[in-house]
Amino acid sequence: MNALFKSFAAFPGMVWARLNYPSADVIGNAILTLLVFAESLICIFWIFTLSELGEGYALMAAIPYFYIVISYTSLLIFYRLKRFDYFIFTQLVMLLVMPFFMQWVIGGFEASSGVAIWAILSPVGALMILGTRQSTSWFALFIALAAVSWQLDALFAGNALPIPSHVKNTFFVMNILGTATILYVAMRYFQSQKERVLVALAAEQARSEKLLLNILPESIAERLKAESSNIADRYESVTILFADLVDFTRISSGMPPDELVNLLNQVFSRFDRLTEQYHLEKIKTIGDAYMVVAGAPEPRADHAQAMASLAMEMQSALQEVAESSRKSLNMRIGINSGPVIAGVIGSSKFSYDLWGDTVNVASRMEHHARPGTIQLTESTYQLVRDEFDCESLGCIDVKGKGEIQAYILLEKKSKGACLAV
Repeated sequence: MNALFKSFAAFPGMVWARLNYPSADVIGNAILTLLVFAESLICIFWIFTLSELGEGYALMAAIPYFYIVISYTSLLIFYRLKRFDYFIFTQLVMLLVMPFFMQWVIGGFEASSGVAIWAILSPVGALMILGTRQSTSWFALFIALAAVSWQLDALFAGNALPIPSHVKNTFFVMNILGTATILYVAMRYFQSQKERVLVALAAEQARSEKLLLNILPESIAERLKAESSNIADRYESVTILFADLVDFTRISSGMPPDELVNLLNQVFSRFDRLTEQYHLEKIKTIGDAYMVVAGAPEPRADHAQAMASLAMEMQSALQEVAESSRKSLNMRIGINSGPVIAGVIGSSKFSYDLWGDTVNVASRMEHHARPGTIQLTESTYQLVRDEFDCESLGCIDVKGKGEIQAYILLEKKSKGACLAV
């Protein structure tokens, strides 16, 4: 008996030790162990109490003893063969049948103080372990056995052996408080694990939301979650910026990988903060190139002015990184304004991107810009000339577009008109 008690006492500890990250099997394991362990303790109490009443009560005492033997055997089978399904079925059957057999042998409801109430642990355990669908049949069996007990209660009472009043009263208290306590503890544990899962799910959802917002604009992310159709919009007036580090391949040659990535991270992190400060939308980085849009997905009337301000601050930020890293860093920036198509592409790795001639020309402006300059097209110049000083470059030859009027952005105006050279 001591060995049996130690085995059941050790089993919950083995299960609970695994509950840092409980799976459905672990939770079911723990709940079933709790039910079996608690009923095993009460069975030991029944065995000793009924055995003390005399030899005529040996059959009554044999039923809880038989339950303990079956439970212990199924426990050994479970650990040896890893048959958790077998262990569940055996224990649920024993939890359901044993209390009713006890009630019938003792002499019905009154003589046994309603010991069959312990059988409710079977459908409740099935509900928490197997789920709502599979637990229905276990509850139906409980109702059926309860109905049989009610119909045959007079027959069982006629064959009852005398039970002392103090034993009946003790059994009654044990049956009520015992089942109530076990059900509360089991449900409390089940609820605590449910709350842990909900908290973990909420944290994971927040993490997913944050990752999604790092990939997509907030308004686009909300639409993507709400809409099943493709997201594609046309914007009649936006401003596009392309920035590229000059001769970065040569500068980074020979740099250790971690140093190279750290340098780019310093540069682009500063650019990201500036982009957020001006409420613009970073589209992507490709190698050492950086792309931003103003006026999409949230339209704004001052998109060109905001982009011009961003471009100048990007140059200042790059020089700060150059001084701190002791690297000779420089970049070209190209800006263009006009209509674009914007949308989300991809099914597993989403990407918010822009298409159209406006994007292509902005890229060409960056490619043809002199190092350290911010080059504008005519369309952007017309939008910013009242607020920024610019220098005309005349017409430049752009591949695929021919000659295009271009300007260099100099500084924000204090007074006077835009310089024309």
